[in-house]
Amino acid sequence: MARNQNSQDNDVSGVTEAQIVTDLARPEDVLPGQLLLLPLEKKPFFPGQVLPLIMDARKWGKILKNLFKAGNPVVGVVYTGGQAPDKVQWTDFKSMGTVCRIHQVEQHDDQLHVVLAGLQRFQINSWASRKQPFNAFVSYFPELKPRETVEIKAYTTAIVNIIKELLPLNPMYGEELKNFLNYFGPGEPSRLADFGASLTTAGAAELQEVLEALDLLLRMEKTLVLLQKEVEIARAQTEIRTHVETEITKHQREAFLREQLKFIQKELGISKDDRTSELEAFEEKLADCDVPEQAMKRIGEEMEKMAVLERGSPEYTVTRNYLDWLTSVPWGKFSKDSLDLRKAEKILNRDHEGLEEVKDRILEFIGVGKMRGEIAGSIILLVGPPGVGKTSLGRSVANALGRKFYRFSLGGMQDESEIKGHRRTYIGAMPGKFVHALRECETANPVIMLDEIDKIGSSYRGDPASALLEVLDPEQNRDFLDHYLDVRVDLSNVLFICTANQLDTIPGPLLDRMEVMRLSGYLAEEKVAIARKHLLPRQLKRSGLKSRGQLRVDTAAIRKIIEQYAREAGVRKLEKLLGTIARKAVMKLLRRKKAPIHVKSADIEEYLGKPVFTDDDRIKGIGVVTGLAWTSMGGATLDIEATCSHKFSRGFKLTGQLGDVMKESAEIAYSYVIGNAESLGIDPDFFKNSMIHLHVPAGATPKDGPSAGITMASALISLARGKKIKQSLAMTGEISLTGQVLPVGGIKEKVIAAKRMKIRQLILPNANKGDFEALPDYIKKGLKVSFAGVYTDVLKSLF
Repeated sequence: MARNQNSQDNDVSGVTEAQIVTDLARPEDVLPGQLLLLPLEKKPFFPGQVLPLIMDARKWGKILKNLFKAGNPVVGVVYTGGQAPDKVQWTDFKSMGTVCRIHQVEQHDDQLHVVLAGLQRFQINSWASRKQPFNAFVSYFPELKPRETVEIKAYTTAIVNIIKELLPLNPMYGEELKNFLNYFGPGEPSRLADFGASLTTAGAAELQEVLEALDLLLRMEKTLVLLQKEVEIARAQTEIRTHVETEITKHQREAFLREQLKFIQKELGISKDDRTSELEAFEEKLADCDVPEQAMKRIGEEMEKMAVLERGSPEYTVTRNYLDWLTSVPWGKFSKDSLDLRKAEKILNRDHEGLEEVKDRILEFIGVGKMRGEIAGSIILLVGPPGVGKTSLGRSVANALGRKFYRFSLGGMQDESEIKGHRRTYIGAMPGKFVHALRECETANPVIMLDEIDKIGSSYRGDPASALLEVLDPEQNRDFLDHYLDVRVDLSNVLFICTANQLDTIPGPLLDRMEVMRLSGYLAEEKVAIARKHLLPRQLKRSGLKSRGQLRVDTAAIRKIIEQYAREAGVRKLEKLLGTIARKAVMKLLRRKKAPIHVKSADIEEYLGKPVFTDDDRIKGIGVVTGLAWTSMGGATLDIEATCSHKFSRGFKLTGQLGDVMKESAEIAYSYVIGNAESLGIDPDFFKNSMIHLHVPAGATPKDGPSAGITMASALISLARGKKIKQSLAMTGEISLTGQVLPVGGIKEKVIAAKRMKIRQLILPNANKGDFEALPDYIKKGLKVSFAGVYTDVLKSLF
């Protein structure tokens, strides 16, 4: 339902525009008081225009054909507010429309082509039919020749001038103006106002306002506003089009000149085209490589394909990127291993304090490699709490071997494509992390560290842990297949070092492929040495301070920080606290305090605030026993309390957010103590009417594990006897219903936690005696340990 815009549309099946306009000009035509109404979906239609319409022949064909054959075929066209003709209701029609004479009706299949000529405005007074076909009683507003006034003449001139401005901006306006001027002139301001409004791209609501403006001056004013907006829009479009054409022309010229330059350089033999240069670059990258036959075959095929592809095609870019990755893999390029044990030991001792067991194991690993002549086939897993130096230990191993080092974290990884790459069918496909590592290190035998392997995830995008099975299996990784490269890559010469905080979340098949090395927490003496040799110098450098020249921290002060502020297994918090002291020292120096700043033990509270831990933190009293626990953060002490709530009834209550295993341990301990009360020196009547409450403090922290059985039993016995347990005593071990003391894990971490809390006497399961004996002497020094096979052995050491 668009306005007629060209001469081709004006000649519809022999009906010329001259004939139509002649019909419009017949004043003797009498218009009926009742009109058939046709809906206009897009925008209103004005008198004096020609309107071609396409209607649904099934709904309107019969009635319009009959009307066309009648003596005076007129209809009313009314804008319906954007409502589709097949869904329009009588309430959608605007109050005013244009009465039109039907000049042609033709049917093509299910479509009815109708040509209408606008006569004059009309207003709907009432409805004769509110359903299709719509009929209404109307009143007309014929256009009378106005009396020429100064205002009308001024508006007419303004409208004509704006239309002239539009002519050079869009050639369509010129064609429509020519048609208008053939039959109307400036002496008909009403027609000129309607024509000016119909020229614009204004919204339907604004055009409807012009149609409903019966006052000529008001109508011309509204038309003038719409035309002025049209001029501004047309100018903006012209500026944008001119700018774009200029830019395109400039780029085309530059591209043409660039191609000419390339051709001239090629003819003179001083340059090659980009394709040839890229292919030669790929060949140069492979010059020093020992490429396997299957990979070389694939590279040759891709180079042949690239040589015939058009440079502008998408496949050319895909092939080029693929060749770039294939030729970036260091095929057969190895760095020479440094297998000097003394040098390796020196580097490990320089970078790490303590960890003697782990360092010895790494030296053994290097020694075996020296004996074999190569280091390959082993995957090391470093397990320990945060902050004990697992990642830096991997870097030290790489330095000791003289290999390149590459690290990436598996924590939270959920997409197996990160391991094995994306297939090249995907947009933006890339190889996996291991191919990235080989490309960055430029050798086929780097040290690759897989950090946080215990925190790897899985999702609908795959299971990365399963994808790692091929990588970390010495029998499979010599033929590792990356989905992007789609050729076999040998990873058997790579030394893989993995890190984890705990083993529980690592899948069994993956753990089975790795050699586990445990890193326990540090003792206070080791932390002091680490702080003096590594942490403090690093914090001084980060703060811009000169070592000792501007800040000095006493050993006693460092020891106080360790004992009262940073009792965790690692040294990460200790380093943060030293960084706090360094920053505060910087502020003092900037405030013109004389250097050096000397931090003593007594000054620590000034820098770090009140102590987090004190010697009085441990709970004391009857029914209180200290247990030893293992956590992913290292070993820890755990105070367990037992008390009698009341004597009204018998019962047993547990609190402290305990897991199922720990709850079972408590129930077993309770049953064992009651069942063996006499042999344990307890009055059997004590538990008859006693509500026993067993609590593990720090209730906000979840606790679970099979190692607190003898601790809970000891707390119940202390409560029943009314005697305190020895103050400097801690224990770990599970208990059975028959009183057997069962073995537990994490002995090293638990012993270190006890020493950290200055506990000197321990009770351990007899089955863990070998674990204790295997500990370094500096850890066992100063400890008195009792081993228990049955609970009566524990009882001997309690009081």
